[in-house]
Amino acid sequence: MRHDEVNAAQAYVRLLEATRAVLADRADAPLYMPLLASPIEEADEALRRAGLAGNEDRLFALVRTLVPGAAAPGR
Repeated sequence: MRHDEVNAAQAYVRLLEATRAVLADRADAPLYMPLLASPIEEADEALRRAGLAGNEDRLFALVRTLVPGAAAPGR
């Protein structure tokens, strides 16, 4: 796994964790949604640098390597 791929997978995991935290309290979620802008931007840029934008299968394979047991969305 290349360094840029690891960075992209880690950025995706951080975005996923931030999203889960924001959505944990549905009543307050609208207040915290703007806080996701930075992790989204970070993940988008990391995916582009690694050539993974649009290549979800490869991204999720990398994420599963970093976080064993992680499932792809919708699975």
